[in-house]
This record gives sequence, C-alpha cells and structure tokens, in this order.
Amino acid sequence: MSLDGDKGAGSAAVGGALPKHHEATKKEKLVIAASSLGTMFEWYDFYLYGLLATYISSHFFSGVNETTAFILALAAFAAGFAVRPFGSLVFGRIGDLVGRKYTFLVTMGLMGLSTFAVGLLPNYDQIGVAAPIILVGLRLLQGLAVGGEYGGAATYVAEHAPNNRRGLYTSFIQTTATLGLITALMLVIGLRTVLGEEAFGDWGWRVPFLVSILLLAISLWIRMKLDESPVFKKMKAEGSTSKAPISEAFGKWKNLKFGLIALFGAVAGQAVIGYTGQFYTLFYLEKVMKVDPATANIMIATALAIGTPFFVIFAWLSDRIGRKPIIVTSCLVAALAFFPMFKALTYAGNPALAAAVANSPVMVLAHAEECSLQFDPVGSNKFDATSCDIAKTYLAKGGINYGNVDAPAGTIAMVRVGEREIAAPDPVGMTDAGKAAAIAAFGAEMKAALDAAGYPEKADPEGINKPLVILILVGLVILVTAPYAPLAALLVEMFPARIRYTAMSLPYHIGNGWFGGFLPSAAFAMVAATGDIYYGLWYPVAIAAMTFVVGALFLPETFRRNIDD
Repeated sequence: MSLDGDKGAGSAAVGGALPKHHEATKKEKLVIAASSLGTMFEWYDFYLYGLLATYISSHFFSGVNETTAFILALAAFAAGFAVRPFGSLVFGRIGDLVGRKYTFLVTMGLMGLSTFAVGLLPNYDQIGVAAPIILVGLRLLQGLAVGGEYGGAATYVAEHAPNNRRGLYTSFIQTTATLGLITALMLVIGLRTVLGEEAFGDWGWRVPFLVSILLLAISLWIRMKLDESPVFKKMKAEGSTSKAPISEAFGKWKNLKFGLIALFGAVAGQAVIGYTGQFYTLFYLEKVMKVDPATANIMIATALAIGTPFFVIFAWLSDRIGRKPIIVTSCLVAALAFFPMFKALTYAGNPALAAAVANSPVMVLAHAEECSLQFDPVGSNKFDATSCDIAKTYLAKGGINYGNVDAPAGTIAMVRVGEREIAAPDPVGMTDAGKAAAIAAFGAEMKAALDAAGYPEKADPEGINKPLVILILVGLVILVTAPYAPLAALLVEMFPARIRYTAMSLPYHIGNGWFGGFLPSAAFAMVAATGDIYYGLWYPVAIAAMTFVVGALFLPETFRRNIDD
C-alpha cells in the first residue's frame, strides 16, 4: 500500500490478509536484539546526565547560588533535548537518502564520544566559566545524536516486522530507554556503595561517563553485523527514494498535517508522562522530599524493573485493539492521576514533612510586587534587596513548601510557620556587614521555628514507607509504558516509506525534546517561583490533557497497515 498520492499520509487502508500467527525468524530476532541493545547503550549515555544532575550542578555551576545551580544543571540537561529536532532533520534526511543502518551507526559514534568527553571535562574550579560552556556543547552534540537515533532504530525494526506484530517488535526499541536508565542507575548505585558518597561526589561520578567508551565499541560491533532494511533496499533498487525528504515531509500539507497530529495528538502527552514518571520523580524525591540520593535511586530502579515489562504488554495489546485507544486513554489517566499520586508520594516518602506541612503550613505575607522570581540564570542576583526576597530565598533554598498572602505595599515581609510569625529583615539602608548579620539571624530564627514545627532537614530513612513509595513509582512507570509502547509503530505507520525516517523523527523529537526535555527544569522553576511543591505538576497535566483531546478527535488508527511502500 502506498500512503502517497490522494490518500495522503493518514490513509486508513489495511494492507492485505494477515497471518494468524508469525514466529520471529532468526534474522528478525537479530534485528530486534542488535537495534535494541545499541539504542539502550545510547539512552544510557543520554540519561546519565539527568541522574547525576546534583553532582554536575556542584562541579560545573558552582558560581551561582544553590537553587539556581540545580535549575541551571537541569537546563543544561534540557539543552540536549532542545537540539533533538534539529538532529532528527539532519540525520532523518540522511537516513531517507543513504539508508537506515549507516545513519544510526554515525549517531551512535557521536553520542558515545560526547559522553566519554564529559567524564574527562575539568570542573568550574579548574577552568572557570569554560567548564559549563563546554559541558553544554557536549550536551548539544548528544542531543543531535539522539535526534537521529530513535527514528532510525524504530524504522529499521518496523520495516523488518510483519504487519500484525509491528507493535510488539518495536516495543523493544521503546523499552531500551527505560533499560538504559536502569543500567545507568545500577552502575551509579554500585559505585556509590563501593566508593562511598564522599569519593563518588568528588570523582566517582565521572566513571559512568568514562565507561561509555566500552559500550560504544560493543554497540558499533553489534550493529555492523546488520543488513540494510529490506524496504529501503527495495526503494533503492526501484529508484523511488525521496530526493528531498525534508521538503516532501513538511512542505506538503498532506504529510505535514499528520506530523502535527502525531505531535499534539500522541507524542507531546507521551513525552510529559514519560519524563514525569522517570525523571521528575527522582528529582522530586531528592530535592523536595529530601530523600538521600542512594535510597531514591534504589527505589526508582526497583520500580523501573517491575514496570518495564508493561512496554511489551501494551505493545502486544496495541497489535490487537489498536494504537489510538491505548495512547489517548493513558493521557487522560495521567492528567487525572498525577496530583493525587505525587501527594501520596509525599506522605510515603517523608511522612514527617507531610505532617509538618499539614499541621504548620508556611505562609509568606508580603507585597507581591516586592518579591522577585527565585531564579537567576546568570547568577548575578543575590535576592537580598527586599525583605520578601530574603524570606523566599531562605525557603526556596531549603525546599520548604509555602503559600503567599498579599500585603500592602511597603509592608515588611513576614513568614508565618503555623501560629508563629517571624519578620524578615528590611535591608534598606543596611551596610553589607549589617545585612549579612541580619540575614544570618533571620535564618537562625527560621530554623528554630521550622524545627519546632517538625520540618525535617532530611527524610528519616526509617520513616520512609518504602513499599508504598515503590508501589506509587510502579504506578507512574506503568503510566509511562502505556503511551510509549505503541508509539514507534504508530509513527512508522503514519508516513510513507520514502520520507518515513524524516517525517516520524521530527514530531517525536519536538515532543520528547521540547515538551518532555524541558519538563524537569521548567517544573522546578515553577516550584521555586510559587513555593508550592506541587505547582510544577501543572506542566505535564495540561499537556497530557491537551493530547487526550487532540488525539481523541484527530489521531488516525494505523495498526496492521502495510508499510512496505
């Protein structure tokens, strides 16, 4: 079946009779295994940065305050996602012109070498501002590489799969992202255990990056054994490959409209669900719930290991009932479930903190226009020009949940902890020494008030309800798997073979690179700006709800299409 011409990229035709049963051949198994293993290593490289954001912020962004440093580290993490759509255009075009196999060999080499270089990069104390600049440059190279990897691997596997098992076959490509994350997590946990937190924080965090050079060698060796996709070889032999895949994919409305539907009706929601369930949860446990990193990593890794088989389950189901109902339903469930699930995570992960927030809420009484946004991208603002800034800086640095009460202009900011009120110092007219002393005294008084109200500095390891935390995390991981499992098959099936690599890659990487990749930094900036530890969840909730509506109305059903031409 051709998806060109009058039918367009969204044609709902089904290609021929389907076999009742199909056993994977030896060649098909090799294609799935080699593609999946190589992609897993590539995701391992990409996710390491997110897992080690706390250490990276201290080594490469130490020139700014602690809250800003962490958000900047997350922003550098997001920078790799920002360029993924550009990588999809560059390598997607090459993949449609030259071939699937050789394109993702190039992307893998670029990813592995960039990751290895992060492990050798001097820190801020050694080379100053050049350190974060080079780090961001390496992240950009990683983003370009990932932009070309996913489309190639998904297209390659799908073009080897029978029509009625395409969801199942491509699910192993989807699973690789989570398996890469699990691999990175287990290595980080093992190194922390062997080296100890001090040595790991000093230099041990570099080891996972350096290990990537070995994974690169293995991955390249495995993928060199593969043949080119039969669909691409057929197009080459017939001379039917596209001469201008980018303009054909996005310069013609019949193809572009399905790219937009794919983005807003499937990928955007899948992306925010994925990054909430796999990354925001980790940052939330560490930075908001104050769970020690090792414990948080172990609980996340356990949940991922339990939930990962659902990739295969949902993909298998999509071969029977279709891709669309699974994707749109999961977006609706996520939009409704995120707030209650994260509130439950608070009570299970740090019961003392949850009790303190409930029994002795913190409120800041100040004039809104005298309060700055608690985020400074260039590190030039010390947030000490007004009493409100001083109060909110203390609370933001401590990760304290607080509400805001507006007061008349000129009012000295007051922090209320339960029934106790503490006035923030008014810095107007103070010398630098006097301001520093006043801020220190305010901090001491705030600490005493928070201690008395039961606000813990760290989560008590004995107080964490680990089985319940893991159960909640498993639920979040299952939510991740539902829309992601059938996604590769859906995207492959939506576009004709001659432009498939390019056409499917761009919406995927805009969705995952921009909507998903910016989620951690945007959500934490929202939390820092408002003081509400749950406020950042509005980001994924709103996008998941949008995807449910767009997908329900416009997303075509594609399963069992013939994609050979």
